[in-house]
Amino acid sequence: MYAIPLLLGNLFQQLYSAVDTLIVGNFLGKESLAAVSSSGNLIFLMVGFLSGLAAGAGVLISKYYGAREFEKMSAAVHTFITFALVAGVGMTVLGVTLTPGILRLMGTPENVLPESIAYFRTYFLGCTATFLYNNATGVLQAVGDSRRPLYYLILASAINVVLDLLFVGVFGWGVASAAAATAISQGISAVLCLYRLVRTREPYRLEWSKLRIDRSSFRQIIQFGLPGGVQNSVIAFANVVVQSHINAFGDSAVAGCGAYSKIEGFAIMPMVCFSMVMATFVGQNLGAKQYDRVRKAATYSILFSIAMAVVIGGCICLFSPQLLGLFSDSPEVVAFGVKQAWIMGPFYFLAAITHSIAGILRGAGKAMIPMLATLCCWCLFRVLYISVIVQMWADIQAVITAYPVTWMLSAVALFIYYRRADWIHNFDRLDSSGHR
Repeated sequence: MYAIPLLLGNLFQQLYSAVDTLIVGNFLGKESLAAVSSSGNLIFLMVGFLSGLAAGAGVLISKYYGAREFEKMSAAVHTFITFALVAGVGMTVLGVTLTPGILRLMGTPENVLPESIAYFRTYFLGCTATFLYNNATGVLQAVGDSRRPLYYLILASAINVVLDLLFVGVFGWGVASAAAATAISQGISAVLCLYRLVRTREPYRLEWSKLRIDRSSFRQIIQFGLPGGVQNSVIAFANVVVQSHINAFGDSAVAGCGAYSKIEGFAIMPMVCFSMVMATFVGQNLGAKQYDRVRKAATYSILFSIAMAVVIGGCICLFSPQLLGLFSDSPEVVAFGVKQAWIMGPFYFLAAITHSIAGILRGAGKAMIPMLATLCCWCLFRVLYISVIVQMWADIQAVITAYPVTWMLSAVALFIYYRRADWIHNFDRLDSSGHR
């Protein structure tokens, strides 16, 4: 019951980027679609580290909430929101400054480079609002409130659609205006979440006068979140390498694979959702020493995630031509996307195993294990695999196969650890300061 609103909320959040791509592809054409389509990996490269730290803060807050240590929880909440403000401003400066150089290093086709730069720079101008929304939502979800973030996100998604149609379809302001519509919508949802935190009477209430970085809380946020942040960054780096190889096949390949990535986002999101749910559930219940509940929920979440992945992957394969046709009427663009769907769709269950076990282990304070597994499999091996296979098989299929191959490796590695390690009672041996 906790997962359903969270899942719907994440799906609506995915709608942000999908709507941008859909409207740009239909109103502005293939080159503009390629400019927007290359956005995901670069954006995640820039913000993935901070997202990982945010996940660590959620585990810490859920742990304190489960243990009823409300004073420490309040310090963690105010540290978390303060960090969002500081990180948002810093990421805006970095994103606006570094975007052109990174896009050129990725080999972005020259005919789409100007629009890509405009889109990314506009997106990063809204980073502060994005971080505030994500962190405020993280606080609410950590204490078990997944409904209100969903309501706020539904409203913001509707506003995003309207603004996209207005800015791109009516005014013809180009791809940068699509990013502006997303930033405005994220700002509205951030304000609503912060308002909820300020108005609540619960122990996690936000008070502006208390906004500061508490050293002890920040140290533990780093402890819980650093592995996830490093993991996100290295995965994003590996995917940027993948994207650079896709770019070599031209703007139709960039547009087709980019359009598919928006569809894939809806497939991956349920897996990510259950990973987040289990991190919170495990953290709260281990904090309350409810070990049997943790074991049962862990088994259920893995099985349910696999079942979801099989169904979703099958549907995407079967309906991929129709789904990709929503983004572009170019047969070449659609063909590239369909090819990627049939290579990746049947193997989503492997990604589901990885995400589920990773969430369980993070909630148990063992974030280093999934970080190492994904670092080795999704980054080092993925980059090595592509570098070797493309030399022997100069086809875009060779690049795409890197995903299911590396999902398989990480799923096997994490499952072996999950079955053999005493991760539940290991958490119980951590004292309140986070040290052994």
